[in-house]
Amino acid sequence: MAKRIPKSTWSKSFTRILSSMSKTMTRAGTTVVKKAVTKALALPRARKTAKLVSTVKPVAAIPLAKASPRPDSSWTAGITVGLAGARRYQLYRPPGVKRGERLPLMVMLHGCLQDAAALAASSRMNRLAARKRFLVLYPEQEKLANTHACWNWYETRSGRAQREARSINAVIDQLCLQQPIDPQRIVVAGLSAGASMAALLALAYPERFKALAMHSGVASGLANSTATAVMAMRGRKQDAAPLPGGIKLPALLVIQGSKDRVVAPANAALLARQWAEQAGAKEGKPRIVQRGTRYPATVTNYRRQGQIVVSLCEVTGLDHAWSGGAASHAYSDPKGPDASGMIWAFAIKQFS
Repeated sequence: MAKRIPKSTWSKSFTRILSSMSKTMTRAGTTVVKKAVTKALALPRARKTAKLVSTVKPVAAIPLAKASPRPDSSWTAGITVGLAGARRYQLYRPPGVKRGERLPLMVMLHGCLQDAAALAASSRMNRLAARKRFLVLYPEQEKLANTHACWNWYETRSGRAQREARSINAVIDQLCLQQPIDPQRIVVAGLSAGASMAALLALAYPERFKALAMHSGVASGLANSTATAVMAMRGRKQDAAPLPGGIKLPALLVIQGSKDRVVAPANAALLARQWAEQAGAKEGKPRIVQRGTRYPATVTNYRRQGQIVVSLCEVTGLDHAWSGGAASHAYSDPKGPDASGMIWAFAIKQFS
């Protein structure tokens, strides 16, 4: 388990950091803009339609304990304080870890108006981790950094996005020293703003991650400010710059709903092409996949020397929600194909 920091020490350090962040956020002329933009970036409230979950619980009403699927498993909270600031997180550890055992790590980044417990509950990633034996890390965004708890993935011009990425990476560094994690089997995934932050992490630390999964995210390089972020999300920007060459990026899985009202579906294909071009991969023939009464999905794979390095999964009928997620949770649609299962299946192919 993670080493606990004494409460008094933690409180003083954390208060100083949050105070600094608060001052930055409330500089003259920025408050009104932030409120307007974060409102635009927030995930929409789920509606009572045949396509979405009929009963939605507010994010705040989802208790942390429900995210842990088994009484003998470990669901703990922690905080890492580093040069890039403080970062709170929740960690799931499957039961029965043996001495000397090293397990894969799945890093999960939540969307706007979510937290660790909400994403864990809707994605049911912990339940999968208990069966397949891997750890799951859920870093959390601070309300003082963003009113709607969105990751500031688009603020690359000011450097805020890069600082947030560094703080998440610092958590991974710490846990690799404290937990039974195999550093050669780490995956990062995210939903919406979390997906875009996951991409930023993968680009900044490509050697750290074996795979990247972006669920309903924005293509890299389209935004460097709040205004350009909104344009990119609405599909009004498609002029993404090529990704940096000379580095080996982790394999990419893109999951996108065709009826997404927050992130334009065009971002998915742009993301796949972007990553494939950098890797020198060729586009394969699309195929339609459907299981039972779940939404059908069009899957397109991009291969390099016979190996899949990019996989694009476009889900017909899915809105801005976790595909195949638990019923009765916000931003979760149980009618879609199982995104958590797809992410893990994609990841283990990259471990070998």
